[in-house]
Amino acid sequence: MPIIYLSPSTQEYNKYVTGGTEEEYMNLLADKMEPYLISSGIRFVRNTPEMTAASSIIQSNMGNYDLHLALHSNAAPEYLAGRLMGTDVYYYPRSIRGKEAAETIAANFRTIYPYPELVNTLPTTSIGEVRRTKAPSVLIEVAYHDNYDDEAWLKNNLDEIAVNIVQSLTQFFGIPFIPAQGVRTGYVITESTPLNIRSYPSFDSEIIGSIPKGAEVNVVGQYEDWYTVNYGDILGYALASYIKIK
Repeated sequence: MPIIYLSPSTQEYNKYVTGGTEEEYMNLLADKMEPYLISSGIRFVRNTPEMTAASSIIQSNMGNYDLHLALHSNAAPEYLAGRLMGTDVYYYPRSIRGKEAAETIAANFRTIYPYPELVNTLPTTSIGEVRRTKAPSVLIEVAYHDNYDDEAWLKNNLDEIAVNIVQSLTQFFGIPFIPAQGVRTGYVITESTPLNIRSYPSFDSEIIGSIPKGAEVNVVGQYEDWYTVNYGDILGYALASYIKIK
């Protein structure tokens, strides 16, 4: 199953024009993404507000992630303060997978942002979280927090933005998007053998673990005849017909 490093902004000093900070709202956005990441089978490790961009990079590089995703909001240069709008999605120019992720995110973002022509993908070698991460990386500047209209759109659409980004991630990883459904507890009702956990909701996919008969398992989503399950430290898919919900 894919795993990402989720890095919402730690820049508490970037103030929003009508109140709040970049750190506050990007962490709210990450909070809203989490249930959809879990239900869709995307594992994640997340930074904390006490960290910095530098320590987030260090932590990311200590793991083996399929994508490093940084969430930010933007501000115009002083001479253009409050006059710019739009979304910028940055990637490292030598990273094929990073560019692919950025283009996927931007394409889907254009379906929800009020001015799709202002959603851009941009290569960069100057942003640390794009240039210095071991994993393919994308940094999203969701909107301009010093522009009244952009800030209002961001604040009023956090749920839609969260869903859109996770949908892009599932498209990038080639797995189905599964709406968040909350956590349910079930137990395995196979006749004798353990129940396989797979990397994709298909019998042709890799077996990444198993659940003994009678064992409890957390069910975090459903796609057709398959449950997304969390058993121990394994997140994957198992046949729903062999799990009875309590």
